[in-house]
Amino acid sequence: MPENISLVIQAGGNSRRMGEDKGLKLFLGRPLIQRVVERVSLLAAEILVTTNHPADYAFLNLPLIPDLIPGRGALGGLYTALASASQPVVAVVACDMPFASVALLEAAISTLLREEVDVVIPRSAGGLEPLHAVYRRPACLPFIQAAITANQLKIIDWFSSVRVRELGLEEVAVIDPSGLTFQNVNTPEEFSEAERLAQLKQDY
Repeated sequence: MPENISLVIQAGGNSRRMGEDKGLKLFLGRPLIQRVVERVSLLAAEILVTTNHPADYAFLNLPLIPDLIPGRGALGGLYTALASASQPVVAVVACDMPFASVALLEAAISTLLREEVDVVIPRSAGGLEPLHAVYRRPACLPFIQAAITANQLKIIDWFSSVRVRELGLEEVAVIDPSGLTFQNVNTPEEFSEAERLAQLKQDY
């Protein structure tokens, strides 16, 4: 495992549309977050989980980090992820992505190091995917903190201050021809559909 990489799984969402904590909801018989952790755990020796309900996630036996600046939404979660990580390169993944891709994260890390950029973020048909991306901690953290202080809380509001490299649709498609990586589950219907797809594609 690379020693200069931290992996942070974010389980800080409110799950309003799901009606229950998405990360804890059983996906094919086990908590969704456990599936996500297992899919990407080979990426890094240090794995953290950001959650404001650490007791509920104690079964993971991983460090559990509540929001360092509460009430700041997804950007606050990203700040917590980077501020809590010990390594200079931080891969961030949302816990509601049952098809999170270690191959895509590895490609993003390689790109970040090779091209000497600060953020490598993939683009999907729905737009940029900041919760399946890689960040250079020392470069990004001060600008995230400044954006929070200025109450600019869109998760990419600070991107103009750092060197950002997008992985375009064609680049992503080479690594993820199934197109499933960024499928997240916000509703019971989306959850059931993801389970169906996971059963159909047992090797994915």
